[in-house]
Amino acid sequence: MEKKKIETFEDLKVWQKGIELVKQIYLVTKDGELSKDFGLKDQLRRASVSIPTNIAEGFERYSRKEYLNFLNFAKGSAGEVRSLLRVALEVGYLEQEVYAQLYSQAMQLSRMLSNQIQSLNQSLK
Repeated sequence: MEKKKIETFEDLKVWQKGIELVKQIYLVTKDGELSKDFGLKDQLRRASVSIPTNIAEGFERYSRKEYLNFLNFAKGSAGEVRSLLRVALEVGYLEQEVYAQLYSQAMQLSRMLSNQIQSLNQSLK
């Protein structure tokens, strides 16, 4: 299988997965109890949007070191999403199944970001 050349941040698998998570978070927060808790809903949405946005912003920078910083911000936001999802589960806003699926997506993103961060760290040595 031929690997596609990465020319824009939209080509990055990790960015694409980030957008998918954002879409799922927006769908889940659109209705039900969670939609009425404006603070939690907004924080969850902002944290999820922050993941692909930081990846994109870092990719567009001129230095690998700056890109690395933005990947770290994105990874932090993935952790924030997982924490907020847990809050939503604990207060009864999310079903266990929905929580597990979203948590899994956020964990996958964290792992992908970790791999990219480690790879960039190696190339900067």
